[in-house]
Amino acid sequence: MLAARGMHLVLIARREDRLISLAEELHTRHGTRSEVLVHDLSEAGSRRLLIEQLHERGIEVELLVNNAGFAVVGDRNLMQPGEVMDMISVNIAALTELTEHLVPDMISRGHGAVINIASVAAFQPVAYMAAYAASKAYVLHYSEALWAELKNTGVTVLALCPGITRTEFFDVAEVPGYLKKYPSQTPEQVVRVALKYLEKRRPYVVSGWKNYLLSLAVRLAPRKTAALQSRKYFRPQPPSVTETASEAQRSSETTEG
Repeated sequence: MLAARGMHLVLIARREDRLISLAEELHTRHGTRSEVLVHDLSEAGSRRLLIEQLHERGIEVELLVNNAGFAVVGDRNLMQPGEVMDMISVNIAALTELTEHLVPDMISRGHGAVINIASVAAFQPVAYMAAYAASKAYVLHYSEALWAELKNTGVTVLALCPGITRTEFFDVAEVPGYLKKYPSQTPEQVVRVALKYLEKRRPYVVSGWKNYLLSLAVRLAPRKTAALQSRKYFRPQPPSVTETASEAQRSSETTEG
């Protein structure tokens, strides 16, 4: 949608082939020029290099969209600490570092905007994805505070809080099939809401009225109740009898081999 508005884009992610494909598609559809920068935002060195590249190339960022992020979901005993720390590096450290480095230039120019992707999960603790929900609470509070600080500078900040959205998010989080269980929105619907409320200079927006009502409900409920109720959404499913038998057979075959 940004390309459709004539904006030239800087696309940043780890997978160069997908970035190039997206850049070509946007150019074909909208005539937009996109610059591709390949970086792993979970790595501090890569983030520093990215900031240096932006300054060296004289790229003035008018709208920063901190969209990178992922979740680690599941049984506490099976989670890898490294995965959780990588998630925090992307969801919190990368978002904060890019914002802190680029917003001063926006202030100097007297205009600019930041969209930080939070989540409806930012409003409550969520069992089995505790660190993810906590990281999104950080994004929400950080963004609201920045919005207040920058109120009279010509720069605005929006925390976008979507609910379930039809992306690869749940496959990456290793909860496939989740999109089939609950109502969801398309990325296009979420982006339209974000741009609408960015223009209104709101500090945050929850995408979808059902998600908005949910965000209110969990704030009204006792925190203990909200935390306990969250367990039913991402509680790991025990393996079926068939799966257990299959695993036992594989173990036996491995031992015999």
